Amino acid sequence: MPPETKALCDRSDAILFGSVGLPQYDGLPLAQRPEYALFLLRRDYELYANLRPVRVFPGLEDASSLRPEIVRGLDLLVVRELTGGIYYGLPKERRTVDGVEEAVDTMIYRAPEIERIARVAFDLARARRKHVTSVDKQNILETSRLWRRVVTEMSAHYPDVRLEHLLVDNAAMQLVARPGDFDVIVTENMFGDILSDEAAILTGSLGTLPSASLGSQGSAGRQFGLYEPIGGTAPDLAGKDVANPTAAILSAAMLLRHSLADDSSAVRIERAVDRAYADGLRTADVAHSAGAPVSTRAFTQAVLARL
Repeated sequence: MPPETKALCDRSDAILFGSVGLPQYDGLPLAQRPEYALFLLRRDYELYANLRPVRVFPGLEDASSLRPEIVRGLDLLVVRELTGGIYYGLPKERRTVDGVEEAVDTMIYRAPEIERIARVAFDLARARRKHVTSVDKQNILETSRLWRRVVTEMSAHYPDVRLEHLLVDNAAMQLVARPGDFDVIVTENMFGDILSDEAAILTGSLGTLPSASLGSQGSAGRQFGLYEPIGGTAPDLAGKDVANPTAAILSAAMLLRHSLADDSSAVRIERAVDRAYADGLRTADVAHSAGAPVSTRAFTQAVLARL
């Protein structure tokens, strides 16, 4: 990430991020891969709360790999702790001990890290259906025992929000068995990485799903954040005008809501996307039997026309 890019981010209210990463870089050490910029941005701006809304648009139920009646009306939110846990813990190394090669990753959480992400989840649940599911592995991991205790203590400050605890393996199963029962899911970094992708595919396409990575609360309800579609670069689609732009468009709506405190504009964008789908427009990833797909540009123009 060039210094001038970092300086531009420093002067900004938020970051709308595209995608980075190509297969030819996959074998290199992390610090030499383009996606390392994401780790730097998360670290430097303390973007500790990752929000991934998972919603099935009316009319797209058939795009899901699950039966339409299971995903109809699905609307859940995964809140993932983003700057702690096994991805950042030290030591993190490969070494040789007594002639045997081994590797170690350290999973560590501190109570304040858990408190602040739990607070984000409970606050968001208050504005939704008032139900938080906290996911851990407390039957095995000490970090999860601390996680469960701290989240439970935080719940005392939110008596109007129902708290449920699930072990991560059970949570993974329930996400595909009864996804409509979830409202807000809060979990640590690695579990959130896995579960949010599992939840995302319930919609039938990663191309419809935005995300926000937020830092500390600022004035007037604003938070510095990084906003990005979760689907990655998809190099096989590059330059073909077939990718679904929904996730990028909705990421911009999340930016308006959380970093610019402009909820009314965010709602306008979200409604325009809803109307485009309601009017039958489909990109190739969700078209299936719905007729001929439209291009990336055509879908974008359809959304703009409905603002």
